[in-house]
Amino acid sequence: MSEIIQEKERRVVVLGTGGTISGRARTAGDNIGYTAGEVRVDELLHGIDAPPGVSLEAEQVAQIDSKDMSHAIWRKLAQRCAHWLALADVAGVVITHGTDTLEETAFFLQSVLAPAKPVVMTCAMRPATALTPDGPQNLRDAVVVAATPGARGVVAVCAGVVHSALDVQKVHTYRLDPFDSGDAGPVGYVEEGGVRIVRDWPSTAAVTPGLFDRVIGHEEWPRVEILVSHAEASGALIEALLAERGRGGAVVVQGLVLAATGNGTLHHSLEASALRAQANGVAVLRATRCAQGHILARKHEAALRDAGGLTPVKARIALVLELLSGEPAARRSDRG
Repeated sequence: MSEIIQEKERRVVVLGTGGTISGRARTAGDNIGYTAGEVRVDELLHGIDAPPGVSLEAEQVAQIDSKDMSHAIWRKLAQRCAHWLALADVAGVVITHGTDTLEETAFFLQSVLAPAKPVVMTCAMRPATALTPDGPQNLRDAVVVAATPGARGVVAVCAGVVHSALDVQKVHTYRLDPFDSGDAGPVGYVEEGGVRIVRDWPSTAAVTPGLFDRVIGHEEWPRVEILVSHAEASGALIEALLAERGRGGAVVVQGLVLAATGNGTLHHSLEASALRAQANGVAVLRATRCAQGHILARKHEAALRDAGGLTPVKARIALVLELLSGEPAARRSDRG
């Protein structure tokens, strides 16, 4: 009897942040001319049935187009996730989010929480007002994953596919399944209300001691910019940032991520300026701009560190957290 009561008391908490899944367009046939973040998360849950023994609870954390995601919202989201995950009767958390920066938010939350319970991010490519919206099915699938025994870590669920926060990337501009996990492959699939796992859930290894408190306690995070190496690239932007730093501006650049070509290579002009920036106290990290693969370490230590398997946007987050914590940024070698 006690097991039945415990099952009935399980909750999945759905945190809303806006995005296309909560967007509205003037006509049902318009899938791109919409305004994101119009429908509240409690409205999105109408008609979404939870698995047996699970109840749903909604909380609006933000209401934005995810292209405008900010550190302030990330702080609040991390706080709310930590709050709900600490409650014994909460099986997991679902986050409704825009697709544009979903991979960044997912990586950030995995980096600062590494939760033993599931945090499941979901989204849509069509607004809530579409003739055939994809959001309701994605949300239903995300709830199923969040309620799955043994699920853990931060994952993204879209179009029936479960992606790890460490590997997920948006790879298509309008397709209903815009995400990919590259070489690593997905964690699993949601099939008719069940979850089929094909590889391990994200790691729940402990995060850097004190990192969560520093993330939450600092309103001003280190400024880290991303620059791309390309044909005829120059170091002009780096030089401008160094000049700004020399003038002692209010928020000067503290880190640079270089979206490098191939196996972490840089145009010689960009590299020269990057080395000068590093010599002047700016943290510099190379990440490949290639969609798949990881940077293979050279036989001799490179003058500029590389981010291994992290994409440029995830390397930026890793470097921000490194600067906050004082611990070296993680170098992933199994990038998708």
